Amino acid sequence: MNVKSSSFKNEDMIPQEYTCDGSDISPDLEWDNVTSAKSYAIIVEDPDAPGGTFIHWVIYNIKDNKLPKNIPKVTKFSSMIQGVNDFGRVGYGGPCPPRTHPPHRYYFNVYALDVELPEKHGVTADELKSIMEGHIIDKGVIMGKYKRR
Repeated sequence: MNVKSSSFKNEDMIPQEYTCDGSDISPDLEWDNVTSAKSYAIIVEDPDAPGGTFIHWVIYNIKDNKLPKNIPKVTKFSSMIQGVNDFGRVGYGGPCPPRTHPPHRYYFNVYALDVELPEKHGVTADELKSIMEGHIIDKGVIMGKYKRR
C-alpha cells in the first residue's frame, strides 16, 4: 500500500508546522484504497527516541483512504477514534527530538483492516496492535525526518 503526503515526501524532512517547534498539527496523508478494507488505522513511531520507540499518534476507524491535515486532538472525531500518544495526550503529537540529537525518523504506519474496531477510549499503540491482530489485510508507510535547531 503506497502512502503519500503533500506535507512532506517519503524520507524528506518534516516541515516545522507539523512539529513541537511549530503549530504541532497532523500532516495530511493519503494511501491506496484497499477495496476489502472496512477501516484504516495509523500509528506514528519514532524508533530513534532515547528511551526506545516513542509513539506520536494512534488513530483508527478511519473510513476514507485519506486524512486532511490538522485532525482535532479529541478522542472521537467523525468515525475516527484517537488513542493516547507517549506524551500522555490524545491525538497527534508532532516530532520533538532532543535538540542535541541528529535527525530522528518518524514512521507513519497505515494499516488496512477487514473490520471496524470497537471504540476504546485511551487506547495505546500496543493495545491497538493487539486489537488489530488477525485483521490487517495490507500495510503501508511513509517516513519523514526532523531535527530541532
